[in-house]
Amino acid sequence: MSSIVTEQGIVHYEVIGRGRPVIFLHGWLGSWAYWIDTMNALSRHCRSYALDFWGFGESDRQRASFTVPSFIDLVTQFMDRLGIASAALVGHSMGGTVALGVALAHPERVTRVAVVGSPITGSSLNFFLKMAGRPFWAFLAYTFPVAVKAGTYLASPTITRAWRTWYRMWERDLSRTSLRSFFQSIGSLHRTDLRPRLRELRAPVLGIYGARDNIVNPDQAFVLAREAPQASIFWMPEAGHFPMLDEPERFQQALADFLLA
Repeated sequence: MSSIVTEQGIVHYEVIGRGRPVIFLHGWLGSWAYWIDTMNALSRHCRSYALDFWGFGESDRQRASFTVPSFIDLVTQFMDRLGIASAALVGHSMGGTVALGVALAHPERVTRVAVVGSPITGSSLNFFLKMAGRPFWAFLAYTFPVAVKAGTYLASPTITRAWRTWYRMWERDLSRTSLRSFFQSIGSLHRTDLRPRLRELRAPVLGIYGARDNIVNPDQAFVLAREAPQASIFWMPEAGHFPMLDEPERFQQALADFLLA
């Protein structure tokens, strides 16, 4: 277990492999652990870093702001602390939105960007995620956690084919999340719209989207392809919101082909 101290608190991260640097960013209510199999698969060619955003996993939960802009700042601080001049970024869901934000704000520091099931516009989130960004509904979720867990457990098979593995990870990561980071982060994501700036992207972009995604509308793949000049799409017809769990080998091969090109 490794960590760095930033101006806003402690950030936990893990590192695997040797070679060109790649930074992995998790989604809402997630943690670095979603990336461990992918990092191991790339270990012969890449030095992979995976961090926990403030308010998630093992990182600091006392920070006053848990928003997409603050997570963009976290990534650049992380790179500064570890002496990483530039790197490829890989982000799942909210993490992909953050990765694109870093590439827009600091193009000289990002060599490539891969986004996985990521919203380009926050309006693409499903109804329940939109509600989770409102303090009242977030408070209810924290007041009645048994109901939230039961509902999520029942819905798990519709979210990912590896639903038992995913549910265990989700339940663990939920227990590490504060009320503020729960609703502030998803509320900020809901308000995000990257479309006006995507044409400014300099780095090559890969969008990996599952056709069965019911968390983020998979049509976001077409938005990315239309608005970003250097974007390509890898479509996974049998995957949902977690392609790295649904079809790990196919996902890892597509990502490796992009990162090592």
